[in-house]
Amino acid sequence: MSGPLQQWCEQTCVVCPAQQLGPGQFDVVDRPGPEFAYDADIGWRVTVEGVAVCVHPYRVGLPPGRYASRGEPVPVRASRPAPTPASLVLPADLVDLEGWLVAVLRDAPSEQIFGAVARAERLASERFDPKQVVAAMRRVLSVELANR
Repeated sequence: MSGPLQQWCEQTCVVCPAQQLGPGQFDVVDRPGPEFAYDADIGWRVTVEGVAVCVHPYRVGLPPGRYASRGEPVPVRASRPAPTPASLVLPADLVDLEGWLVAVLRDAPSEQIFGAVARAERLASERFDPKQVVAAMRRVLSVELANR
């Protein structure tokens, strides 16, 4: 398949290569980091070699792998990875806020989801413009709560 999967378009953040590329056309890593810089001209993060990279495996539903850069096979059936402890740390960059929100919500037990939402909003608003936080939360909640 050369194009993105329907569920990727619904469940990944707007700056994910999964929004435009198909399976095997980008790498997946376990968390954002300086070695995967966001390229504003392209619209997603890239490796130092310039390969597109998704930094939220729990959103794209693939385990970390060097699918595009090393030709690792894309798993046919992979269980959705759980958020890692690193993905639950509030990011410094606004571009990673949606991924963090998804990680926080997916990590929260169903009976604690409302408390998790309130805590996430409070923490994120301490670091980012509250209007941007609310906009990110609306995008994330519309998908995450529907999929619970």
